[in-house]
Amino acid sequence: MTAALPLFPLGTVLFPGLVLPLHVFEDRYRELIRNLVALPADEAREFGVVAIRSGWEVEHATPGGEPAVGLTTSTSLSLYDVGCSAQLRQVTEHPDGRFDIVTVGRRRFRIVDVDPTAAPYLNAQVEWLDEAPGEPGMADALTPGVLAVFQRYLRMLRGESTPTGEQLPDDPNVLSHLVAATASLTLDDRQHLLALPDTASRLRAERTLLSREVALLDQIRAVPATLAELSTPSAPN
Repeated sequence: MTAALPLFPLGTVLFPGLVLPLHVFEDRYRELIRNLVALPADEAREFGVVAIRSGWEVEHATPGGEPAVGLTTSTSLSLYDVGCSAQLRQVTEHPDGRFDIVTVGRRRFRIVDVDPTAAPYLNAQVEWLDEAPGEPGMADALTPGVLAVFQRYLRMLRGESTPTGEQLPDDPNVLSHLVAATASLTLDDRQHLLALPDTASRLRAERTLLSREVALLDQIRAVPATLAELSTPSAPN
């Protein structure tokens, strides 16, 4: 059985349980937010975040650092088929009609069909994807190893030599989404992790990715600058 879900294509991957703030400025997505806010209180105020495979995404910097996103109307758009719904948690409307919103990832979905004509924004028929644990006992068995390499990875990123006592989730599914969302991975890597069928598969893939990143950091003894940092002009002082 499928369900109707409005789509918000972005140049990022959202995972269940993770917070995503957005600055909404384009007319079609302003209307989307207004429509969601107008829903009865007992209805889920959620939309689908799906990563853009190819096409034009327009981004503007905002004072708060949130992504500000719009989509051109004259260019074909290719989307990944697996995304995550975002539930509205906080909405701030500005006098000029722009919105600052805070959302939380809720549940994964696979796009079955997209209707570009029913509204100014895309609407899709989606099938919800279960959060299956995978092979019995495997997710629990993988969790300690993923926790250990993730903690080492975080220490290396921060330049720390000893553990800081930071609390990380020991629930396998929650951990799998946290690692996928917070590690410095490519969009393709994140999308691959989101689309994996179960928690054990995701943890196994993350163990491999994190081990790769730790080995790289250990070899170069430096944290690579992000593309965004490289493109930011130096301050005069």
